[in-house]
Amino acid sequence: MSTIVQKRKPVFVKVDQLKPGTSGHTLTVKIVETNPVKPAIRKTGLLTQPIRSSRLAECLIGDETGCILFTARNDQVDLMKVGATVILRNAKIDMFKDTMRMAVDKWGLIEVTDPASFEVNRENNLSLVEYEVVLVR
Repeated sequence: MSTIVQKRKPVFVKVDQLKPGTSGHTLTVKIVETNPVKPAIRKTGLLTQPIRSSRLAECLIGDETGCILFTARNDQVDLMKVGATVILRNAKIDMFKDTMRMAVDKWGLIEVTDPASFEVNRENNLSLVEYEVVLVR
């Protein structure tokens, strides 16, 4: 006997609804900026080598409600072209130096889609908001 899993329709959220430590977000965003990140160098004895061979880019993405930094890894870097519109599926919020960053891991998907008609609201940059870690006892 097999159970049928009903697929849920994705609920699209806006950038200004994102909160620290949340995941499972589906949203349509435009890429505003893309900056490649140089891999860190590790010195091991006489050899100097990059820590990892993966490609990284930090991209400013957003919609009409706000913008956030997105960390693109490996093949994702090729999809994140300035001016493109993408749908991020199952995206998550990571914290980096007390600020929010968005990422899509192996459980998520980045799809290039038709250009969106909205202008990105660069005034509301969620990655510029610092959060303080509060331990609840």
